[in-house]
Amino acid sequence: MRGIEINENLKIAIEASLNAGEVIMQVYNTTFDVEIKDDKSPLTEADKRANDIINSFLQPTPIPIISEENKQIDYSVRKDWDTCWIVDPVDGTKEFIKRNGEFTVNIALVKNGTPQLGVIYVPASKSLYFADVLKNQAFKAELTIHNTPINEVLQRSKPLQTKESTNEVEVVGSRSHMSQETLDFVEHLKTLGKDVKIVSKGSSLKFCLVAEGNADIYPRFAPTMEWDTAAGHAICNAVGVDVISKETNASLLYNKENLLNPWFTVCKS
Repeated sequence: MRGIEINENLKIAIEASLNAGEVIMQVYNTTFDVEIKDDKSPLTEADKRANDIINSFLQPTPIPIISEENKQIDYSVRKDWDTCWIVDPVDGTKEFIKRNGEFTVNIALVKNGTPQLGVIYVPASKSLYFADVLKNQAFKAELTIHNTPINEVLQRSKPLQTKESTNEVEVVGSRSHMSQETLDFVEHLKTLGKDVKIVSKGSSLKFCLVAEGNADIYPRFAPTMEWDTAAGHAICNAVGVDVISKETNASLLYNKENLLNPWFTVCKS
């Protein structure tokens, strides 16, 4: 598709994600070691190398970075940021370790707690999602090589379109974190007379399923961090899909004192 114009920060985030994807796949195609971090989550060489690549693209901007793999900056400093990057170099490390391809690079730009730009790159399939919330624009590009020039990325990009409502409700479930609360949610939909189908995916691809019309709703009743959701939140918001906190009944907020998200639901407004 020709004629797409994107701002400089979104272009930087796309280039960062593609370059990160290349080094992630270099590790993916080798025998790699797995470390266990203090929070019991896994870490591989891909996480560290991708983080270094992304930092090299984002640090020249005047915008501070919150990344899962960076040393976390105290809220006494962060509270004065009106804008920041929020990054997960490899979202779905468990899927990476399982080698099922369902892992992503997540990069978001957040202003006053609200996602403005979002990029999700799927290195195993070379699928790229990106969005500008203020322009209400979200796109998907299927690439053939990781280091695709930005002009070709834009030429290959097609607008995302959400699903029309029907009596069949496709509910996104986590590949690795299906909780009892989610199963209860599904049973509740059935009591309303809905024909419910479960669609399982790993990582932030769950947001993409809703944004591109391959699912209706994504209930997340299990822990996530801000870097797990910010990019997907932006992509969903750009196509009229809300990401609603179960605590506040309002949109998730970012750069909070506690970077842990409340439970949430992703669906059309």
